[in-house]
Amino acid sequence: MGVFGSPGRTLVSTVIFMLAVIAAATAAYHHAGWSFPDSFYMVLLTVYTVGYGEVHPIDTAYLHAITVMTMILGCTGSIVLTGALVQFLTINQLQQLFGTRRMIKEIEHLSNHVIIVGYGRIGVMLARELNMAGLPFVIIERNERLADNVRELGFLAIVGDATDETSLTTAGVDRARALATVLPNDAANVFITLSARALNPKIEIIARGEMATTETKLIQAGADRVVMPTHIGAERIAELILYPRTEKILHASSEMQTLERQLRGLGLELQVVVAPERGALTGLTVAQIEKRTEGQFFIVQIHRQDGTVYSEPEPDLKIVAGDGVVIVGRGIQACRALFEPLSGAAGHRHGTIYRGQRRF
Repeated sequence: MGVFGSPGRTLVSTVIFMLAVIAAATAAYHHAGWSFPDSFYMVLLTVYTVGYGEVHPIDTAYLHAITVMTMILGCTGSIVLTGALVQFLTINQLQQLFGTRRMIKEIEHLSNHVIIVGYGRIGVMLARELNMAGLPFVIIERNERLADNVRELGFLAIVGDATDETSLTTAGVDRARALATVLPNDAANVFITLSARALNPKIEIIARGEMATTETKLIQAGADRVVMPTHIGAERIAELILYPRTEKILHASSEMQTLERQLRGLGLELQVVVAPERGALTGLTVAQIEKRTEGQFFIVQIHRQDGTVYSEPEPDLKIVAGDGVVIVGRGIQACRALFEPLSGAAGHRHGTIYRGQRRF
């Protein structure tokens, strides 16, 4: 319930009413010839029934009328304000109590889910991607305001420090399939990786690293994969310059993007690779490539440099240099051979491109 939902609306409305009564009564006493400080002081004495005595004699019908109306409206408003404040605080506390309990029960029923540590820039994007893929996840965030924002989106969130094993246990680390610690603090990510690995030796851990020297430490701590946002960003810019066709192929249509998300939900990757000149597989047919790689991946589309697109290419179609080959496979190693030039081949060695990352 928001601040301006009932009883929040009642509280705000009552405060506005009380301010209006005090302002109007102060102006009325001032109109009778009193100074503003004396007028304001008299209004407060009347509204809150302190009973210190009159500031000036109430000896005219006008002053009597002002005082009576101030008593009636002020005292009534004070009673309503007190009730609204108590109701607002009580309901908010009850909502937090029962909401937290309900959320913990939901988490207790989760299994094979993903835990995201940190709801910063990367955490936000990761949560959005997992939600679109239909994968259950829990977010651990120290900042209570950010955690509330997460809950308003309908996601499960725990307010806590992931370096404390209690938070990881509450998030169900022993039943989770993966944990992504994406905090901007390398030391915290190393510690969280150590804790998560100790609590669940089988969990897949993806950790964020800011400094190049941290990658080795994270792997030694138990991380399966390390993501370096700074390096990825630099490679991403280079790839947009060097290989603009791959970006166009991946995002050519909403259908391609939808397919990519659905495949990720099945543990598969949709990748676009550019066949280099004198590549190990350049010049082979689709059937020959799939046979040589023992079915580690299959080719779903081929984009020629002249704009021709082959959807569901025939087995006898040959891959030529410069082709953008759309492949589906499990794991990024499956397509490495496509980018290995034959020994002695000159030229630049290309990298695997998947959603802006080059992988060798």
